[in-house]
Amino acid sequence: MTSRILFAGFGGQGILFSGKQCAKTGMQLGKCVTWLPSYGPEQRGGTCNCSVIISDEDIGSPLVNTPDILIAFNAPSFDKFEPKVVAGGAVFSDSTLISKKSERSDISAYTIPATELANEMNAPKLANVIMLGYVIAKTNIFDFDYFAEKLTASVPESKAELRELNKKALLLGYNYAE
Repeated sequence: MTSRILFAGFGGQGILFSGKQCAKTGMQLGKCVTWLPSYGPEQRGGTCNCSVIISDEDIGSPLVNTPDILIAFNAPSFDKFEPKVVAGGAVFSDSTLISKKSERSDISAYTIPATELANEMNAPKLANVIMLGYVIAKTNIFDFDYFAEKLTASVPESKAELRELNKKALLLGYNYAE
């Protein structure tokens, strides 16, 4: 099985981090993976996207032109990439920042107010982790406990206090019900 995932939003929203966590987890599971970041010259606030492929087979190209899963964190990314999702694919969007919903009938469309939820838990930089939990719940791309273990283990010792906060954010997204 092959999953082509595209994370897209603004720089500073954790787009590259989210993609890297998925790629690392896939690699730790013995899958073939690619992680290809793409961003503008601005470090924060510019456009940013990240292509991730996780596969049981060799991967010929790291590009994700037609994603199976789109994870959009802002309206420009939603507008640009939602039409490119393959039939039968899934679109995840942060409804705090994206007011529109997909009108396509050939895909599954999910919304979660990830940024709002992150702000409510006083952790505005964890909207991406909340979204990852939600994506895992809806797609079963990873076992939740395994992913949570790998995510928290990736937090450096110097920021150990963030381990529980990341796990809490992941669980919040995983348990979110529309």
